[in-house]
Amino acid sequence: MIRVLLADDQELVRAGIRLVLKHAPDIDVVAEASDGPEAARLAVRHQVDVAMLDIQMQGTDGLCAAERIAGSAPSVRVVMLTTFGEHAYVERALKAGVAGFLLKDSTPQELIQAVRRVASGAPVVSPQITRHLIDRYLDTEEKPADPRLSRIAELTSREREVLAMVGTGASNAEIGKRLHLGEGTVKAYVSRMLTKLSCANRVQAALLAHDARLLRGGG
Repeated sequence: MIRVLLADDQELVRAGIRLVLKHAPDIDVVAEASDGPEAARLAVRHQVDVAMLDIQMQGTDGLCAAERIAGSAPSVRVVMLTTFGEHAYVERALKAGVAGFLLKDSTPQELIQAVRRVASGAPVVSPQITRHLIDRYLDTEEKPADPRLSRIAELTSREREVLAMVGTGASNAEIGKRLHLGEGTVKAYVSRMLTKLSCANRVQAALLAHDARLLRGGG
């Protein structure tokens, strides 16, 4: 059973997410918090597996709560709940090692699958967030060379194709449709590709794909 903590200063939002997760037989919402300090305390007290935190809460924001949880309960996997317009927070959290990012308007199935994937150790980033971060990155004029670029040569041709599509912000379902592969097969390719490139998540891999010019036929 995956033990989950929900933290959002809006009770209605917590109720909606709780209702969605209630339909998953392997997920149990064991605690709820309305601010960051309470979330950090409850994550430890209830020994949760996954903490789903709103990025912006009154008092202490979700990022501060995530940092506190990382210090007091490093085994807890943190998922940040965000809306469009908060991507500066997302970039900061990526650097802090947060396990996942989901838009608040994600579908019920996306929420459930995200909890399961994060609990299993896999990173989760909404494709919409990936696309936005890529656009912001491409607008940056000066970018230091990434030492991981050389590892792209170790990828198979199929893995390079998958990497190029991840670079566009495509979801696994979109990649599967384009390459005529099952979604499970795509997930396996993405997992191997991330491991070979030492990337923690799809966003890092997408930025590498852009640096390697894979989307323009180069690299």
